Amino acid sequence: MTEDLRYPVGKFSGQPPRDDAERQEFLKAVEETPAKLRAAVQGLSDQQLDTPYREGGWTVRQVVHHVPDSHLNSYIRFKWALTENEPTIKAYYEERWAELADSKMPIQVSLTLLDSLHQRWTNLLRSFKADDWNKTLRHPELGVMTLDKLLALYAWHGRHHVAHITGLRQRMGW
Repeated sequence: MTEDLRYPVGKFSGQPPRDDAERQEFLKAVEETPAKLRAAVQGLSDQQLDTPYREGGWTVRQVVHHVPDSHLNSYIRFKWALTENEPTIKAYYEERWAELADSKMPIQVSLTLLDSLHQRWTNLLRSFKADDWNKTLRHPELGVMTLDKLLALYAWHGRHHVAHITGLRQRMGW
């Protein structure tokens, strides 16, 4: 069986946390994403940053810039769901965003943004009351989602993209 480099940690299961203990694990995963991403790219040259993590895939640089793009969207989605009744969120063309000029910048800009964003985001997440996790939003492609499920998705998302980079480093001997 061939490893699917698109999903180095497997596809997202679609399952929200089973209990508060698992929710806390997901919160910790979200909180640790910036440090893990920073560690994954530590010491890479520009040539290495501009290497695709798989054939036909994004470069490491694009992956690094994608993570805060995606997590900024998620942060706003959480805030909408907390303050509106089942808002319909806007999807975006992440593959098009990855081609824009800001995805070619030095990665430090996005690593710094991700640090600040996750500081605010995890502070917000840790302030939730039990009922807040049941609040919903409507995703145009995925349907109605609870904030619990969205938390699970973004815990997976950070691990997923860090593994793209660490997997490439391992395969290339970097």
